[in-house]
Amino acid sequence: MTMPILLFAAGRGTRMAPLTDDRPKPLIKVAGRALIDHALDLTEGQGLRVVNAHYKADMLRRHLAGRDIAISDETDLLRETGGGLRHALPLLPGNPVITMNTDAVWRGPNPVAQLRSAWRDEIEALLLLVPPAQVVGHTGKGDFAMDAKGRLTRAPAHVFSGVQMIRTDTLATIEKEVFSMNLVWDQMAARGGLFGVIYPGQWCDVGQPDSIPLAEAMLHV
Repeated sequence: MTMPILLFAAGRGTRMAPLTDDRPKPLIKVAGRALIDHALDLTEGQGLRVVNAHYKADMLRRHLAGRDIAISDETDLLRETGGGLRHALPLLPGNPVITMNTDAVWRGPNPVAQLRSAWRDEIEALLLLVPPAQVVGHTGKGDFAMDAKGRLTRAPAHVFSGVQMIRTDTLATIEKEVFSMNLVWDQMAARGGLFGVIYPGQWCDVGQPDSIPLAEAMLHV
């Protein structure tokens, strides 16, 4: 069974400046290919794909032209991750859905396939986490701790990779138009429905120019 997938590509990419002065961050190249193409490789054959677009959206549209990919247009308003997912729901038939950031590269098994195989009925959201020792190019201290059953709490332990599988029902309860996925996760965690799974490979956060050579070195090890 395939799964609807939203690839987040709407952000302004301010940390990637000056490279994003003339293009959106998903079109920055790593190892000779646009970041969004690395993400699209991982979602090939996994399900219907939607990309959201805001900053320099026309460039992104041209890059994706001719592919079987729908665009969730956010040129009127940048809604952050939670608002962006809710805005894209009319293009995402099914529940749960997968969301994926487009500013990272991976070395190891397919992260989307891993999430799908780990899904269980009691889960509201399943986040793919990376242990700090397997993280490249990321300056944060970690986001979540995981108990023996896979439930998550906020703690500087494992790093969220930007890929999740999530039931979308909670989105309808949030009155804001612009909101982060963190607001959704906190509600799910309070109900015991926020879970995680550990990625066994390496992950590079390509969020700033200095991360590009690190990502390329990781990919070519």
